[in-house]
Amino acid sequence: MNNIRYEKPTNKTFQEAVESITKSLAEQNFGVLWKLNFKDKLQEKGIDFDTDFMILEVCNPKQAAEVLSSHIDVGYFLPCKVVVYQTKAGVVIGTMNTEMLIGMLGYEDLSPVAANVQQILRTAIDNAL
Repeated sequence: MNNIRYEKPTNKTFQEAVESITKSLAEQNFGVLWKLNFKDKLQEKGIDFDTDFMILEVCNPKQAAEVLSSHIDVGYFLPCKVVVYQTKAGVVIGTMNTEMLIGMLGYEDLSPVAANVQQILRTAIDNAL
């Protein structure tokens, strides 16, 4: 069985990794729609959480329009997420397996798009390291 996650360690600092993956995604025609650092957000709410964990919601508008035009309920899985987080061992950049996620809906016609998006996101992560 394939892993639901694709993640890679990097020697970059947390902030450098966020900047690097953002740039790498742009090079792959994916834009960052929104960023959320759970550490900052939870601390705003008075909750102790000391680990940087950034979620980047990313999108390629052309591919999003293609899948939503075919099957609107794929929107449950959009936009794609890329995460950057700090561990005791260092910083990790990762994403979910889009083929597995879309595959759960059973739309075989979307398999090529999901595979393409998965490869693009993995390339962006590899290039950001």
